[in-house]
Amino acid sequence: MIKIIEIEDYLLNYKDFPLIDVRSPEEFNKGHIPTAVNIPLFSNEERANVGTVYKQVSKEKAIELGYKFVTPKLEWYIAESQKIAKNNSVAVHCWRGGMRSLSFANHLHINGFKEVLVIKGGYKTFRNAALNIYSEKNDIRIIGGFTGSGKTYILEQLQLLGEQVINLEKIANHKGSTFGGLGQGEQTTIEQFENNLFWEWKNLDQNKPIWLEDESHRIGAVNIPMTLFEIMRKKNVYFLNIPLSKRADFLVDEYACFDKKLLAAGILRISTRLGGQNVKRALELLEEDNFKEVIIITLFYYDKYYLKGLEKRRPETVFKIEAEDTDHKKNAQLILDFFNKN
Repeated sequence: MIKIIEIEDYLLNYKDFPLIDVRSPEEFNKGHIPTAVNIPLFSNEERANVGTVYKQVSKEKAIELGYKFVTPKLEWYIAESQKIAKNNSVAVHCWRGGMRSLSFANHLHINGFKEVLVIKGGYKTFRNAALNIYSEKNDIRIIGGFTGSGKTYILEQLQLLGEQVINLEKIANHKGSTFGGLGQGEQTTIEQFENNLFWEWKNLDQNKPIWLEDESHRIGAVNIPMTLFEIMRKKNVYFLNIPLSKRADFLVDEYACFDKKLLAAGILRISTRLGGQNVKRALELLEEDNFKEVIIITLFYYDKYYLKGLEKRRPETVFKIEAEDTDHKKNAQLILDFFNKN
């Protein structure tokens, strides 16, 4: 049986069905539904050739060429689909839920697959859902603080305390600063970051508080979806004011373990913002293994940058909380206590 379903129906009622993305590897690598497995109907080159014929000759000739590319791979499609099928059933999608996914689904059906779901509108409908899930009605709460405040660890502690959190830096595989990629995995494309973020967001109770870290629009090489970012900028910020020296100690623990060449490269990336003398001094201190003083030099820039962003918010949305150090357990409770009293 072949059944056409909406993306919302798949996410709510059929999420346990193995999902096959029949788009080309290039399309898949740019962005895909997080649980999907790529069994491409066409290779990148084949897809490009079919598209060229469609535009320059005719739809009929493009279909004819498509069949020529597909026919030798018919058994392979079945074998690959059987590897992931559950109870001999799968779901299938392409870009717009058109000929590629319908042809693939029909091929599986006539070759013994029990149930084949086809997502109406394909990946395009998923993208619409992924980018339009965020609402100003969400009770979004922002944890703020200068670089080195341990905000990510506070989020993790809040989660342990039963709060709903979205860890944007974890999803992005980047900690945000010029040194933020150190020790992290490879970043995805911007599109895939948006998809992965949606995949976590959709599982939250939208009627309960959601805690996020205050971030710039860009996290390394990816961007927070603009709709969400604009909402975040309007929400209340609970700003932890932690002494510079304590934050520097925290960052020494985080980054002093990395190769000094990598740290030097990070300093040079922000050289125009630090100024020539500060860069020269920071590199000298780095060679002397004086990591704390190196960090203090860079924090003067990051603190100034963060403060400029904070000042763009409406003053009544910023709540300052004094904290003695970077003890994330204590600071998570400080934030909760402050929120509950106000």
